[in-house]
Amino acid sequence: MDSLTQACLGAAVGGAVLGRPLGRKALVAGAVLGTLPDLDVLIDYGDAVADYTYHRGFSHSLLVLGALATLLALVTARFTPLRHISLKRWWLFYGACLLTHPVLDALTAYGTQLLWPLSTPPASWGTIFIIDPLYTLPLFLAVAYGLFRGYRPRSLAWGLALSSVYLLFSLGGKWTIDARMDSVLTAQGLENAPRLVQPTPFNTLLWRVTVIDGEDYREALVGLFDTQPPLFERFSRGTRYENVALDTASGQRLYWFAGPFLSYRTQASDEAVGLIATDLRLGVPGFHPFSFLLATRNENGWEPTTTQLLPERPVDQGALTLLASRVFSPTMRLCPSAFAGTPQAGPSDACQAARQ
Repeated sequence: MDSLTQACLGAAVGGAVLGRPLGRKALVAGAVLGTLPDLDVLIDYGDAVADYTYHRGFSHSLLVLGALATLLALVTARFTPLRHISLKRWWLFYGACLLTHPVLDALTAYGTQLLWPLSTPPASWGTIFIIDPLYTLPLFLAVAYGLFRGYRPRSLAWGLALSSVYLLFSLGGKWTIDARMDSVLTAQGLENAPRLVQPTPFNTLLWRVTVIDGEDYREALVGLFDTQPPLFERFSRGTRYENVALDTASGQRLYWFAGPFLSYRTQASDEAVGLIATDLRLGVPGFHPFSFLLATRNENGWEPTTTQLLPERPVDQGALTLLASRVFSPTMRLCPSAFAGTPQAGPSDACQAARQ
């Protein structure tokens, strides 16, 4: 999640644990601890793919943060003059502020390495978008009220309760969409195909469904209260370049991080032809923010290069307006490429007809 949300969550849980003895200091310290894991963005891991895939790594590990919480609790209990606060209470404070950060991040689609250094795939449960004002607002108001008026246990309890209820709603929304897709994809012979269900930006009413179908992938926008069957659109994954990408260490690392939800293409420049890999999990067709240059081609064939993150396309304000319209219109028929503002190659006949 974004830094403001993590700071508000840390402040709220910190205030809930130690607000009575520490007052506003518990809120401020909780906010600092809540954003601490994201300081790994300051580390240069060597290239763009490494920076992308090592983020939310060791600094988001439950094992590392649990050990850090224990160390901080021991040091604080030993050297603080606040002897009336027990070691257990200090550990609960540090643990709650630090450990809620990666758990919340894991609810997004990005990928969080909760059990680093174990070589388990990143957790990316995809129940909430990386920025969601409806989740953040109750926490923000509760923390702001506490900072201006002093420790207010009731306001913090309400903020945490409302935000938690919203998370439960998002879990229910994902389960509902997933269950609805079971019968739809079974009818198309895709019941065992890799599938990703996640909310579209800033809400949990409209969901994006991505299904890997061999050399292609399919996309649909599915509302929680839709009254019509989903409208899937087909896009090429450029799998003819996949082996070239997997011959590079960065390509293998990216595949470990994103799995099959990657597309590949070439891009010519004045100097060479480059191989581009795009993470399909984030964004929508036309607005995928993470595309990486993995290799270049010369007379000797493909050669790995220091990976680069390509500049992302600016978000079209018209696309956001279209998104808002679709969120509150269960009967509206809208294809992913139309939402992105740039129709892609290979749309289905149904989506072609829907745009006409």
